[in-house]
Amino acid sequence: MRRSDINAHITHAKELFESISFKLPVWGHYSPAQWDAEPDLAKWCRAHQMGWDVTDYGEGDFARRGLILFCLRNGILRQPGEVPYAEKIMIVGENQECPWHYHKVKMEDIIVRGGGNLVIELTNLTEDGKMDMVNDVHVRTDGKLNILPAGGKVVLEPGQSVTLPRTLVHRFYGEEGKGPVIVGEVSQVNDDLADNYFFDCDARFSEIENDVAPIHPLWNELAG
Repeated sequence: MRRSDINAHITHAKELFESISFKLPVWGHYSPAQWDAEPDLAKWCRAHQMGWDVTDYGEGDFARRGLILFCLRNGILRQPGEVPYAEKIMIVGENQECPWHYHKVKMEDIIVRGGGNLVIELTNLTEDGKMDMVNDVHVRTDGKLNILPAGGKVVLEPGQSVTLPRTLVHRFYGEEGKGPVIVGEVSQVNDDLADNYFFDCDARFSEIENDVAPIHPLWNELAG
């Protein structure tokens, strides 16, 4: 991805967050120079995978397959004394896919905070680690039990949420014609380095072409 595009995506995300009065931490607006002046905070946020994250999954077609994320709080897996939870806010465009994946450790609630509608497709995981396209899926939306065919979907409107148990395979995208979706995530500790299992995606993090300077560094670019 080009840095100029990443900057534009972050600027757009900040505008959407502001449209629903969702406030980021002060350091969510830090420039590289401000991060350089806060080395302890930078080290903490990098270790906890907190901050900005923009990805096209290494495919170079962000509008088709991509995601903007900001992690506000997080622990570290299997580290005593760390908080056991995480929170993210994300932007998902119309028909912009987060590809099929699952987590072995993390359970999560996906919540539509504003904007358009979010479509989530679901399957179970077979014992040998494949997508189960035979058996029904049981999933709860705001506590209500839904029984879906394999590959079935739920559509979440603003204010609605779904609880995704461990190993439940899912992908999501914004519903066409409804505009970009502001999506929250409340979960157990998040580890994007070790607890994402994708089926047709080779790169969770994108290579970046620095055609301009960053307005805000991504979390994995912070001094560690």
